[in-house]
Amino acid sequence: MLIAAAAIIAGFAILIWSADMFIIGAAAIARNMGMSPIIIGMTIVSIGTSAPEVLVSLTAAFSGAGELAIGNAIGSNIANIGLVLGITVMITPLLVLQRSIKRELLILLGVTALAGLMLADNSLSALEGWLLIGVLVVAMAYILRDQTSDSTLKLETEEEPLTELPVGRAWLTFGAGLLLLIGSSHLLVWGAVATAQLLGVSELVIGLTVIAIGTSLPELAATVASARRGHTEIAIGNIIGSNLFNLLAVMAIPGIVSTQALAPEVFNRDYPAMTLLTILLATAVYVGGKRKAAPPGYAYLGRTVGVLFATFYALYYYLLYTSL
Repeated sequence: MLIAAAAIIAGFAILIWSADMFIIGAAAIARNMGMSPIIIGMTIVSIGTSAPEVLVSLTAAFSGAGELAIGNAIGSNIANIGLVLGITVMITPLLVLQRSIKRELLILLGVTALAGLMLADNSLSALEGWLLIGVLVVAMAYILRDQTSDSTLKLETEEEPLTELPVGRAWLTFGAGLLLLIGSSHLLVWGAVATAQLLGVSELVIGLTVIAIGTSLPELAATVASARRGHTEIAIGNIIGSNLFNLLAVMAIPGIVSTQALAPEVFNRDYPAMTLLTILLATAVYVGGKRKAAPPGYAYLGRTVGVLFATFYALYYYLLYTSL
């Protein structure tokens, strides 16, 4: 048990550190190639914060622990809104330009509904996995085209700090980060599966809790940092982009590797919790646009919203505990 716990702790520590290296290296390579800051921010940095989920999902799927990977995808989405955004808003209330995220929120709601259709039969096939990947390509192309024309978001992205590295060091940082990501994900999945077996709980529950929180830490760091710098569109965009990527890529991977038979709790308990939190986020943005603290065209997300998100997250954990 101690060895498994040590593997999880070490896996998380290396995973988070290597994800940061991976993003810094990839962003520096893109910058050296002349890519604009907004393209780097919307692609490499946004997708890079989801690298831990992707590597863990791949490793779990090829290790025969597909339910852990799907639990990681759904649990990370719940954690991103309930924990990451909840903590961020409690620290720094957000004033968000509604037109910057309205379409992205609608896409996220649509993708969440699509995921429900995929999970309704308590399985995920290769065809469904590839369909999710196809939707990801279309959605990301649309969002990228929409966001690169947004002057407010472009200004915020240009103000975000990007590390500049010489060409050789950039590639070395990128390669080392990738190798450490792969190694630490193997260590983490091994520790998580061993812990689940020793405690007598399902891999799904481990994926929904321990793994989901750990792999959401990069999003927490990026979101809080962006919010504290006043870059609210990027802070919210990190959450929406990560949740889209989790549903369309992280969840799709185990289905593509092999058809996954899922426990009924995935659709009856975990998917509804994720959906309710996503609807709650969309509602908060809509209602926030009508508050006195919000100028025309903006939505104000205050500390009350943060407490609401965090409370919902705590209640979900209580539901998990009572269902063990």
